[in-house]
Amino acid sequence: MILISLQIAAIVCLGVYFFRWRSGVRRRNAQSWDSLLARLRPDWSARELSDQFLWKEGLNATPQDAWQRMEGPKGLWVMYQNAQTMMEMADYAARNSETVDRLLLETLRSDAMQIRVCVLMALAQYGFSKASEGVRINAFRAATMYTGMAARMTQLLQENNPMMVPNFVAAM
Repeated sequence: MILISLQIAAIVCLGVYFFRWRSGVRRRNAQSWDSLLARLRPDWSARELSDQFLWKEGLNATPQDAWQRMEGPKGLWVMYQNAQTMMEMADYAARNSETVDRLLLETLRSDAMQIRVCVLMALAQYGFSKASEGVRINAFRAATMYTGMAARMTQLLQENNPMMVPNFVAAM
C-alpha cells in the first residue's frame, strides 16, 4: 500500500514538473524584445557607479563608494534580477538571429551566472556581518561584472537590433 502511494506521489511530482517546464518554454517562446526590456528594473542604475557603464567596462568608484551608491543590498538585488533578464535577452537573440556572435552570447551567459553567484555570496555575507569589508568587495566585484555585461549587451543590441539600443539605455 505504501509503495503504491509513493509511486502515485512520484508520478504526480513528475507531472507537476513537466507542466511547469512546458509552461516556462511557452512563456519563453512568447517573449519579445519589448517584454524583456520591460522586465529590466530601472529603480537602481549602474550610472551611479560609472559614467559610461553601457559603453565600456570599469567603475569610477572605490568599493566603499560603490556600496553606498548602490544603496547596499537593494542595488545588489537589482543587479541579480537584471542579470537574469539580460541572460534571457541573449537567449532571445540566439533563438531569433543567425548572425549573432556566439562567443559574445557565451560571454553574456557566463557574466550573468557569475554576477548572480557573486551577488548571492555578498547578500549572504551581508546577512551575517552587515556591511563588512568582504561584503563591499564582493559587491564591487559584482558591480564591475555588471557594467561589463551591460556594455556587452549594448554591443549585442548594436550589432543585431540597433533600433532597441535607445530603449535599452533608457531601461538601464
